[in-house]
Amino acid sequence: MSFFAVLFALLIEQLKPLPRDNWFHHTLVSWVGWTSRNFDAGRPHHVLVVWCVSVLTPTLAVAALYLVASHYSLLLALGFNVALLYLTLGFRQFSHYFTDIRDALDRGDENLARSRLAEWRHLDASELPRTEVLRHVLEHALLAAHRHVLGVFFWFVVLSAVGLGPTGAVLYRMAEFASRYWGYRQFRIDAPANDELLSLSRRLFGAIDHVPARLTAFGFAVVGNFEEAIGSWRRDAGLWQQANEGIILAAAAGAVGVQLGGSAAPGVTPDRSKTFTVGADAATAAAEGSTGGAPPQVAHLQSVVGLVWRSVVLWMLLLALLTLANVVG
Repeated sequence: MSFFAVLFALLIEQLKPLPRDNWFHHTLVSWVGWTSRNFDAGRPHHVLVVWCVSVLTPTLAVAALYLVASHYSLLLALGFNVALLYLTLGFRQFSHYFTDIRDALDRGDENLARSRLAEWRHLDASELPRTEVLRHVLEHALLAAHRHVLGVFFWFVVLSAVGLGPTGAVLYRMAEFASRYWGYRQFRIDAPANDELLSLSRRLFGAIDHVPARLTAFGFAVVGNFEEAIGSWRRDAGLWQQANEGIILAAAAGAVGVQLGGSAAPGVTPDRSKTFTVGADAATAAAEGSTGGAPPQVAHLQSVVGLVWRSVVLWMLLLALLTLANVVG
């Protein structure tokens, strides 16, 4: 049932994507904001309480609802799976930014491309040269594809295999959103924030994302240039502050042969100036912290799209084989 749930959710999402400002996103913002206001009293032990209420409460609620649905009807359980996957998994939750930027660059409208990038990632892109705009778009698109599709896919399959349906998808999405929300409040809107809460949410999401990030990187290697992807993974993953980000981006850079990273401008992490202070060997440092490959070009945008889709097809085929083996067995 997992295979069909993911397949139906992806098809529906392509035909009827959620709008940019959708009710689900507003609900998440309201929920996480409410939990932080009501359960964070500024004490060290409160941060774990806030995270558990914010992330685990909806996760456990979904688990309970799925168990009830599956008790009465497999068809109802399938529908519940598809509905939750539609809300938590899919390319169209971020691809409109990618498409707008790509179209703007194709037309030569670099100012519009910078504006869309700034809107998407909440950074100052007004002074970025064209190559840096492309580099940012590639990096953010790869991470978004992982966090909105492949990471959700992994946790859905794992917990669905033990009878918990879409619980894993909700767990991953809530953990990722919570870490992003508290970071946004602190760094972009200067709202009061608990540094320990932000740190805890990032550590816990990093732990949840540990295995999915490495499987995503391995998938990129399999469907791209395997030797270069593995070499870049081993050599360049340490260029990024966040280990999971580094592994994904380094493998993808090698898989399509493009330079990612670089110390010249703001980027994936909130403090790009410190992103490349550790982990680089002499050859990498000479390239200002970039991976190997060609400088980013517009053609690389399509290469990355192809890489991600091939990776999705790879994991869907593996899931289909596992489903078939389970049915035959």
